[in-house]
Amino acid sequence: MNFLTKTLAGGAFALAFGATAAVAQVVTIATGAQGSLAYNSGQAVAKVANDAGITARTQPLVGYLPLINNGEVDFGFSNGVEAEYAYSGTGNYDRANPNIRLVGVMFPLTTSIMAPCDLGLKTVADLKERAGDLRIASEYTSSTIIPFYIGGGLANAGLSYDDFQQVPVASFVAGINALGDGLVDIALVSLNAGAGQQAAVKLQVRGGLCYISLDNSDAGVAAFKEFLPAGNIVSLPQNDKINGLQNGGANLMSIPWVMMVNADVDEDLVYTMTKTVVEQNAALKDSFGAFARAKAETMAPASAVPYHPGALKYYAEAGIDAPQ
Repeated sequence: MNFLTKTLAGGAFALAFGATAAVAQVVTIATGAQGSLAYNSGQAVAKVANDAGITARTQPLVGYLPLINNGEVDFGFSNGVEAEYAYSGTGNYDRANPNIRLVGVMFPLTTSIMAPCDLGLKTVADLKERAGDLRIASEYTSSTIIPFYIGGGLANAGLSYDDFQQVPVASFVAGINALGDGLVDIALVSLNAGAGQQAAVKLQVRGGLCYISLDNSDAGVAAFKEFLPAGNIVSLPQNDKINGLQNGGANLMSIPWVMMVNADVDEDLVYTMTKTVVEQNAALKDSFGAFARAKAETMAPASAVPYHPGALKYYAEAGIDAPQ
């Protein structure tokens, strides 16, 4: 297909979406390192965006929320907790980034704290009784949002890092590996994470890994949200096929995975990008299976980060509830 044919085909597709001339503009989508969640999300979104007539180019970057704020890149991805911290200059950010805006939630992330099953830590109440004897992964020097996740899980039971023996680790995966190698007793592990499954295999003689169920009472959720305001606690049933839930159901953390954009990006372009992400979910799912968890009706929850006007325009048109 030559350039003219591509251009005409892309334009026809864009018209089918009600796009404007703004979609001809080249936009940049920041992603993480190859193989990361942000990388896979960005590649999938860039593909459907290009099919819709938006010339989208991905850039594998690390720590790029300030770059979105400065307008050095147009779009990017983050968990909703870190997006709020970046916007306000709190949590793991020491300065505000007031020019980031939300496009919407791509899909929910499910994660929580785990321990070897033979420790018998079924709930955070059990964890509280034995905290002083337990080693917990800490610091996460290259993934500074992770201690806030763990901090939220601990606060849920009235605990803090100071109640445990702290073992510094470098990254999310390093924490999981330390758990599998018996160097720590508690670490954060995402649902169905490959590293978590490998750690569970190493711990077969100890019954594998089990999730520690959070307290989903009103007081427990409120304490959790002091650390993770964008997060929720969800109840999952026992499931023989899911690492950590084989022995019983548990209350885990659910964190929105969001797409962000610089505040000054053209409204019509953001409208078209939002529309494309919602209406091309099947194509997104084909590129990256996590998009199977996307739900248009919950794409625009309340957030401390404002939504871009272009996204709000689409949500109003599509009848999707969104903050105004």
